[in-house]
Amino acid sequence: MDQFQSLPPVSTSHRRRLEPINTPDRLLLGPGPSNAHPTVLQALSRTPIGHLDPLYVELMGEVQELLRYAWQTDNRLTIPMSGTGSAAMEATLANTVEPGDKVLVAIKGYFGLRLADMAGRYRADVVTIERPWGEAFSLEELEEALATHRPAILAMVHAETSTGICQPMDGIGALCRNYDCLLLLDTVTSLGGVPLFLDDWGVDLAYSCSQKGLSCPPGLGPFTMGPRAEAKMMARQGKVPNWYLDVTLLNQYWGSDRVYHHTAPVNMNFGMREALRLLAEEGLENAWARHRSNAERLWSGLESLGLELHAPEHLRLPTLTTVRIPDGVDGKAFSLHLLNKHGIEVGGGLGALAGKVWRIGLMGYNSRPENVDRLLNLFETELPAFKAQAERPVAAVA
Repeated sequence: MDQFQSLPPVSTSHRRRLEPINTPDRLLLGPGPSNAHPTVLQALSRTPIGHLDPLYVELMGEVQELLRYAWQTDNRLTIPMSGTGSAAMEATLANTVEPGDKVLVAIKGYFGLRLADMAGRYRADVVTIERPWGEAFSLEELEEALATHRPAILAMVHAETSTGICQPMDGIGALCRNYDCLLLLDTVTSLGGVPLFLDDWGVDLAYSCSQKGLSCPPGLGPFTMGPRAEAKMMARQGKVPNWYLDVTLLNQYWGSDRVYHHTAPVNMNFGMREALRLLAEEGLENAWARHRSNAERLWSGLESLGLELHAPEHLRLPTLTTVRIPDGVDGKAFSLHLLNKHGIEVGGGLGALAGKVWRIGLMGYNSRPENVDRLLNLFETELPAFKAQAERPVAAVA
């Protein structure tokens, strides 16, 4: 008897005959992802090996050590989460927050709001302090909030992708220790491009992503947990309420035991290994200086064109620049023009800055003078037509 005789007929209602994928080349100068380094792309295309293969296990250790270098930390629990930066963000909270824990979130942009939302989902008692979207917190404001609320965790964003603001970190870690509070830091738009010293700053938990300063495609979320955070996790009353992101389980895979937890994205970690190797080869100081130099080139060029930058210079991120859209100009239409005609992506504003700013990213492999000059040339030659449309008088209606 034919084994298929008793099966119903195969529906073809969703079958599609498509051409092989053929995506255009884009220069990604938005808030992320950025273009991956060619060497990273070559690594991604290598033949996969098993996620428990001894060669892969060796590579896992290399990735962990290189991440410690990039973050300037000795944290034992330093791994790339199999997921995007948002998964790593959630992992910091899932592993340390217990129901009723007070979590203080310092919000100065969109991703501070996301931290507060995530903490609430783990039944934290969330309290917030806020600054306008274009400012940073002072040490005095943070101390007042810590003294008032006495939280278990202070969560904040180092490099706020929505505003282009870099939070000064001097003294914050010491404050958290004075108030017996963990310091959780979002480094999504700073890792690899902006000075980071997690251990010197007293940061207990941090996360990032693969697709910005590390010159890798999206898909991995670097995560690190210091001894104080690890102690809180191990003392919790119940299991971590997220199985996939449970570091007590993941550490058995990424730690010395190498016990199977999930099928890791092997090729993504090939790419991460090469991205981090290239960063170490360049040297952190050189990478930070390169990002700063190219950002200053961009800032100077935009201001010479009469455009206004949103962030004050002493708080500006070298990796992400917010530019105020001129009055009357349709910012989204100009962004689409750059994308459709010139193959260049720049981002628009989020939240309180929606429709008010463009967000220009110079991160990782994309932070190069030729990319700055190409974009400035297009702003100089193409934006006047959009300004002219905004300034054109509207005909009177009879």
